[in-house]
Amino acid sequence: MLDLFSVPVFVVVFRETLETAIIVSVLLAFLKQTLDGSQRDAGIYKTLRTQVWLGTALGLALCLIGSGVIIGIFYILGNDTWADHEYYYEGVFSLISAVIITIMGGALLRVGKMEDKWRAKLAKAIETPVTAQGKRAWLVNLFEKYAMFVLPFITVLREGIEGIVFVAGVSFSAPASAVPLPVIMGLMLGGLVGYALYRGGSSAKLQYFLVASTCLLYLVAAGLFSRAIWLFEQQQWNKVVGGDAAELGDGPGSYDIDRSIWHVNLNGGGGWAILNAVVGWNNSATYGSVLAYNLYWVFVIAQFSLMSFKEDHGHYPLLKEEDTRTD
Repeated sequence: MLDLFSVPVFVVVFRETLETAIIVSVLLAFLKQTLDGSQRDAGIYKTLRTQVWLGTALGLALCLIGSGVIIGIFYILGNDTWADHEYYYEGVFSLISAVIITIMGGALLRVGKMEDKWRAKLAKAIETPVTAQGKRAWLVNLFEKYAMFVLPFITVLREGIEGIVFVAGVSFSAPASAVPLPVIMGLMLGGLVGYALYRGGSSAKLQYFLVASTCLLYLVAAGLFSRAIWLFEQQQWNKVVGGDAAELGDGPGSYDIDRSIWHVNLNGGGGWAILNAVVGWNNSATYGSVLAYNLYWVFVIAQFSLMSFKEDHGHYPLLKEEDTRTD
């Protein structure tokens, strides 16, 4: 199962696809409400709708090509060029993914409110069109003319780049065969959920899903952060023993006893392997990996406490409300 389907990759791709699908559905719904109908301009409506789909398709194609090239290069060259520092590379990608998920996690809870935000932006753009003069006027006018192409194109690229980094961080600990299927399933299911929302889905139900999926993503991020520290320590241990410690099996010599908290030989496969892939369980834990896991959750709790305080009071603790307004 783990050789064919990576659960973290599926969750990440599905989440990024859903965000993109929501924005695209808002664009299409807005065009339909404002330009489609018996007394509307059908020609302009079809042209702008085509722009939306072309921008989405081109952005998605570039993201798929880019992610395929990056992951392909890693798996092709990783065994030779990066073999001596494999754990360092994997640890860096895991650490970057954990940091990005941590920063973006709170903002992702507001995805359900994107519809109102984008409707307001589109209404403002149509009611007060951009006018420009000078050397850059042609560029501004070109952007305005093809805005319905540029908006989804940039959005898909942005979400795609985030997805590539996330997938890179969570997939390098899995075999290459475990990446394609969850990517395809995540794209398909995210698109279907986005279409259902476009056809009149419940935003309340969407919010429940966003909360649940965000909690799962934070579990993944905590595991990635802890795993990154463990990988850095394991790379150092490989240098001490003069090779790959994995070649020594799972007994004495395969781990640093001075840093080890527990080393359980029985909990390394089966369901434990799934927990390792999803939430970062490690049957050979170190002081660094355990402390990193716990400190990560302390940081997340503090982060959400500050966000909640600001939402209730309009400013962060120990800061005056006037200070935040002037930023």
